[in-house]
Amino acid sequence: MQNITYKKEDIENIIKLSQNGDLKALEELIRRIQQDVFGMFSYLTDKRQDIADLTQEALLKMAKYIKNLKDVHCFRSWLNHIITNTYYDYLKKHLSDKNVENNEDKLLAIKDKIGCEPGEKCLFSEMDKVIKAALFNLPENMRIVIVLREYEGLSYEDISKITNTTIGTVKSRISRARIKLQEQLKEFI
Repeated sequence: MQNITYKKEDIENIIKLSQNGDLKALEELIRRIQQDVFGMFSYLTDKRQDIADLTQEALLKMAKYIKNLKDVHCFRSWLNHIITNTYYDYLKKHLSDKNVENNEDKLLAIKDKIGCEPGEKCLFSEMDKVIKAALFNLPENMRIVIVLREYEGLSYEDISKITNTTIGTVKSRISRARIKLQEQLKEFI
């Protein structure tokens, strides 16, 4: 077996090696994508423990089914599909949980927060919290499509496939989500 430096390999080669059962390559792939997966879930739910659990679950599914991926160039879209389905499963399990739905109090608490240390990092951190709180006020179907569009940069077509909805529905949900976000964030923008 050849000596491979996984950290220097491009992502496509890492994916191909992972598909062929190379556990070191799979480990490297997980290392490279785990922050992105965690970040995606952090825009979908605000429960830190759930974000970690969802991340782990999505990465396990990715590892289990990587051999089924037909085109390595479609990896991101395929991974987003896994993330979205994992989140849908989470919502079904927590449907009766009232905290998943209403986070308006958090948005108000963040708006009223005083005593932040000066500096750009603090400003961006606070804005990120405000934006996340506004996202959490959106219904799940709007939250998912706006995160896939604005944070993952997916096309309407890709979002349509991932969410199993029509392109028109995706466009409508994104448009309504943007309007609701603008209303909630009007004092910040």
